[in-house]
Amino acid sequence: MESFNSLIIKTRTSVFFGYLSSICLVILATLLCELLSFFFLPVNLLMIYLLTVLFTALKLGFEPAIAAVSLSGFVYNYLYVSPRFDFNFLDKEYIATYFGLFVTGAVISSLVTKVAERAEALRIREAETSCLYSLSRKLAVSGNTESILQSVVSNVEESIKSPIALFLAQNDQLGIAAVSSQLALDQEEVDIANWSYQQNSTAGYGTESFNKGKLIFFPLRTVSRTLGVLVIEFDERLVFTYDQLYRLAEAFAAQTAMALERVNLSTLAEQAHILQSRQNLERALLNSVSHDLRSPLSTITGVLSSILDSGENLNEQVRKELLENAKDEAARLNRFVGNLLDLTRLEAGSTVLKMEPCDVQDLIGCSLAAIDRKLKGRDVNVMLAENLPMVPMDLVLMNQVIINLLDNAIKYSPILSAIQISAHCTSDNLVLRVVDAGAGVPEYELKKIFEKFYRIPEPESVKGTGLGLSICNGIVEAHSGKIRAENLKDGGFAVTIEIPLFGAVMEKETINVT
Repeated sequence: MESFNSLIIKTRTSVFFGYLSSICLVILATLLCELLSFFFLPVNLLMIYLLTVLFTALKLGFEPAIAAVSLSGFVYNYLYVSPRFDFNFLDKEYIATYFGLFVTGAVISSLVTKVAERAEALRIREAETSCLYSLSRKLAVSGNTESILQSVVSNVEESIKSPIALFLAQNDQLGIAAVSSQLALDQEEVDIANWSYQQNSTAGYGTESFNKGKLIFFPLRTVSRTLGVLVIEFDERLVFTYDQLYRLAEAFAAQTAMALERVNLSTLAEQAHILQSRQNLERALLNSVSHDLRSPLSTITGVLSSILDSGENLNEQVRKELLENAKDEAARLNRFVGNLLDLTRLEAGSTVLKMEPCDVQDLIGCSLAAIDRKLKGRDVNVMLAENLPMVPMDLVLMNQVIINLLDNAIKYSPILSAIQISAHCTSDNLVLRVVDAGAGVPEYELKKIFEKFYRIPEPESVKGTGLGLSICNGIVEAHSGKIRAENLKDGGFAVTIEIPLFGAVMEKETINVT
């Protein structure tokens, strides 16, 4: 990007130098006229002086051009109006020529000066727009306060070639957040920055307050509050006006304030989202715990009360059924509390995997044995590929995953339908798959079923807390694996697990179980 300085900052030209330069240009024009006087009539030499006036107006300004046209008229009279080397002030022809030259030169100088001023103003505006666009583009991709401060300091320094500092407020206390290496701030200047922040007013050089130094203090204003102060040093050695710097610095301050406010609002929105999610989680946990704890506790309390109150009147069969019911509910309560503890350990990252080579057939066999009572005679088809390797995994945790998937399949599939478990290996992973004949899950719900406490709304009669699949997901991810669910085209529902092999040991023979 071409810097703002390269377009508007030039060496300051004094009035004396302008007039001296115009005299030198007239002298050069006269020397050229002397060379051309042998070939052209004297009246034609006026064009040389007009061109000189035009060049003077273009390069030096209106006043030096008027001086050049005035001097050119006297020189032309002295050298090229007869008699030569004499001033004929009373000659009417000379007076008409002189005033014609003067008026023409003045009009040309005025028009050229206005065009140059407008062109310079356009260049300045273009440079300002380019600087502001560059800053806004950098701020747009800045996602935090540190990157915003870095973008502002680097861009403003590059644009105006002047050191800057940024003060930001935290808990109504203003502190230096970023400062150029060339700028050293003393305590008095820090106090002025605090005053500018407290009063929400510009201070420093060129203003009505604290205008002795060279620093200008711009508050970073937003609609609702002031975020800090932007400090810029004004250097008189550079040719750009105070108004230009003030206008550009105000725009810098406004863009910086908007970017900082955007980050603050984004942070607040994220915090509000986290708080809302936490409240939803707490509400779901409370609802789930209140229901899933109260139901088994009520059953156990009722059974014990019945035995205590009417135990003598109950026959052995009824008493046994009541105790079995209480035992089932106690097991359900124990499983629920265990799931909560497992999930808490997984989220806290305190679960340490005991990785050791495990037989896939043993894994599935242990899982089926643990859940055999819930199967109630339901068929489970196990299909294992030949030559499955010994796969490194935590057998206890992966056993819990298979149990949870089987429990989920039992709940959401018809009572007499079969469940299928399959296992095979790809080049990198062990692939385990549990398939049931249930109705499946709506497509828009598939990504949610692994979330905590999430349960599909139907069937309502199915008991559960929505923790089983979430625990499966956590355990599989702890093994650096993947878990996914899908609805089968021919009906049914499948959950697939992929566990990395990590140099698994091949077994000589693996038996298929059906």
